[in-house]
Amino acid sequence: QVQLVESGGGLAQPGGSLRLSCVASGFTTDYYAIGWFRQAPGKEREAVSCISRGDRTTYYADSVKGRFTISADNAKNTMYLQMNRLKPEDTAVYFCAIEMSSPRSSAYYYCHYGMNYWGKGTLVTVSS
Repeated sequence: QVQLVESGGGLAQPGGSLRLSCVASGFTTDYYAIGWFRQAPGKEREAVSCISRGDRTTYYADSVKGRFTISADNAKNTMYLQMNRLKPEDTAVYFCAIEMSSPRSSAYYYCHYGMNYWGKGTLVTVSS
């Protein structure tokens, strides 16, 4: 059973930085894509960033482009989300996800058509 565990959330000041980590375990085949998603209070979950392993494409939501960076260390089964220049509107529960079953054509489609394994989330609060 694939399990994903996020860490690194917390309180940050506007303009500050946080790095989220997500450790994956329990899988025996290569993944197709990884990604980060978030859900703010009272809003629907949205895609933040994804990496497609096959074609090596990366997707970022317009709201985080230039501020957030997604990466992965396959040797450690860990993905990261470096978040810089944080804004109050970045406040949300952040979820990591991995796609193990369905190949798609690019990172954009993985981010927008979902993934099949999810972490439980870590809360990021940006406030002064």
